Amino acid sequence: MTDTPARLLQLLSLLQTPREWPGGELAGRLGVSRRTVRRDIDRLRELGYPVQAARGADGGYRLVAGKAMPPLVLDDEEAVAIAVGLRAGAGHAVDGVEEASVRALAKLEQVLPSRLRRRVANLQAATMPLSGAWRGDGATVDPRTLTTLASAVTGEERLRFGYVSGDGTATKRLAEPYRLVSTGRRWYLVAYDVERGDWRTFRVDRITEPFATGARFAPRELPEANAAEFVRASMNRLRPVLPVLEIDVTFEAPADFVTARLPASLGAPEPLGADRCRLRTSCTDSLEWVGLRLALVDCAFTVEGPPAMSAYLHDLGERLIRATPVAPDE
Repeated sequence: MTDTPARLLQLLSLLQTPREWPGGELAGRLGVSRRTVRRDIDRLRELGYPVQAARGADGGYRLVAGKAMPPLVLDDEEAVAIAVGLRAGAGHAVDGVEEASVRALAKLEQVLPSRLRRRVANLQAATMPLSGAWRGDGATVDPRTLTTLASAVTGEERLRFGYVSGDGTATKRLAEPYRLVSTGRRWYLVAYDVERGDWRTFRVDRITEPFATGARFAPRELPEANAAEFVRASMNRLRPVLPVLEIDVTFEAPADFVTARLPASLGAPEPLGADRCRLRTSCTDSLEWVGLRLALVDCAFTVEGPPAMSAYLHDLGERLIRATPVAPDE
């Protein structure tokens, strides 16, 4: 490496890793002699970087922790990773974190070179948080994929990319990217699929080899209020639709007795006196599960509704009777 400024930046980037670097390893990484490494270390010290040398045959080097440091040196992927983390922190629920993340992101953009600043700004402009979303499997996303998508979003350029669906089917897509949406564990691209003539939500970790075609487009009107709501609606469509049970049961026991023996998700019964109470609630749990939970309350009760619950408990009672024949007389 003959470019001295570039070599100094790479050396500084290595030294900012919290470890001690043998001189020989640094020389190998930089493609220079150990003597050149020593000269570069001296240059960094002249610039104010507190580089400490360790005695020994190989002469290790490290940056001294806990002292005032000149600005950090980040490579492209590190800058994107920090921007992603700060963008997520800006939507965090902890008091003070949101404002601090916004300030830190602004400072990061100020000190970055214009090329990296554009990439970070594109990512920020193209992304919006979605709170309360499903927590996924934490699939990783290549930062370069994110920045390619973000640049296409802000530049309003059509994208071509490969996509692997949940069942493993691989397809090629041509899309007009609208927004990136972060859920905390997954990234989604909201885009208009040109060849299918409809809006789609794409998991970014399933996108391969994205590239902007250079063809500009006029943004279409999204069917939802914003991209986050579009992703939320897409998620809701994937959820299984379960029937709603309207439960109405009278128990021959005090309300606090019944409450202590029912799952909190079913709610609390209403007292009907000292020794009676009534539970009226709605749930999407299975008929069988609710019926068994009612039977475990360990008191007499009457099912007022729904009729299917009465039928299930009647059949359950008969099965239990058949399973426990009367013991023979001794």
